[in-house]
Amino acid sequence: MKHIAIVGGGPAGALCGERLASHGFDVTIYDERLAWEKPCGGGLTHKAIEAYPFLLDSPAPKKIVRTAELISGGGHRARFEMSRPIVIYARKVLNGLLLDRAVAAGCAVVCSRVTRVDTDGASVRLMVGGEERISDFVVLAAGARNQLLPGTTALGAMDLEVTLGYFVPTEEDIIKVKFLKQFEGYLWSFPRADHLSVGICAKMGQNPTHKLRGHLDDFVHEEKIPMKGAQFYSHMLPSPQAQTIRGRRIAGRNWAMAGDAAACVDPITGEGLYYALRSGDLLAQALIEEQPQAYPERLRSAFSADLEFAANIARKIFRGNFLGGAITTRMVQLLNYSPAFRDLIRDVFSGSQDYRSLKRRLWNQLGITFVEFTRSFLDPRAVIAPASRQVPREPLS
Repeated sequence: MKHIAIVGGGPAGALCGERLASHGFDVTIYDERLAWEKPCGGGLTHKAIEAYPFLLDSPAPKKIVRTAELISGGGHRARFEMSRPIVIYARKVLNGLLLDRAVAAGCAVVCSRVTRVDTDGASVRLMVGGEERISDFVVLAAGARNQLLPGTTALGAMDLEVTLGYFVPTEEDIIKVKFLKQFEGYLWSFPRADHLSVGICAKMGQNPTHKLRGHLDDFVHEEKIPMKGAQFYSHMLPSPQAQTIRGRRIAGRNWAMAGDAAACVDPITGEGLYYALRSGDLLAQALIEEQPQAYPERLRSAFSADLEFAANIARKIFRGNFLGGAITTRMVQLLNYSPAFRDLIRDVFSGSQDYRSLKRRLWNQLGITFVEFTRSFLDPRAVIAPASRQVPREPLS
């Protein structure tokens, strides 16, 4: 198995190709757009940088962000310094960087659309730009809506979310995330190297587009974001259900899926880049070791079991209540009162806190959090306030 075709030149396909080519495989990456600007995304958490340090060391334009602010549906705010910064690329820049590395490792890159894949014979047959190509194995990394194999399905509406937003030609140094009441999704403002990506995401079919657009425009107005020259965008992203993560078929005798196609996305935060890179890496390693059948279990051991757990609790986090208020509101408020809780949220942002042990950690430090809250509530001098900005005290009500 030496000739590998990769359909999709995004992070999963490009890194998979780089790893395989560097081990002597004959790899061809097919993508009709190659490096292109994806409306949202581009944020790399510490776990991604730790696994792939070149993403931080690269001279390509990027934004290194150390400050975040969470905003509740009721307007409570909590600003904090992250223990480990987030690195944000424009997606066109990031995709270009990864493709350049794949080419340098020996991959051939073809800018053309794959319209058909046949895996029934001894070899894989692909129809590319009206011509047939042959390979031993095909990696499908062409996104969540990919349906090139008859035996597989594209992700359906229940496993997708819609995003709307603006590219704003202004600069900022802080990530902002706002939650809405009884709303499965959030608003964001992510600074990139030369612009701001502002948007909203929500489960598909739960809110009409005009309502999402209204929330987005209200957010822009509230945060006083200058909109001169802003460009509007919309896009669909994976937001998989637990049963999809658990039961989706992602590999066969001579094919496998990676990245969004394999539903490798955090269903709570929407983070996909780390999981795309890691899935491509794990698939390449399985092929290098001549054990492609081991790929699904390696993926589950590495992170998909944790994403399944996240999918099971996502609705409760966005719509649930705690101590008489929304969980998201209590989370924002406790950030201002409890150093222990703030450390937990920092770890969630960095990606070092997995979901399966999150509940245990919350319970283990519940007493500390309660003591810190009581002390801060009764003594204004004890309230947490980051050096960058004083945060007004808000009662937990």
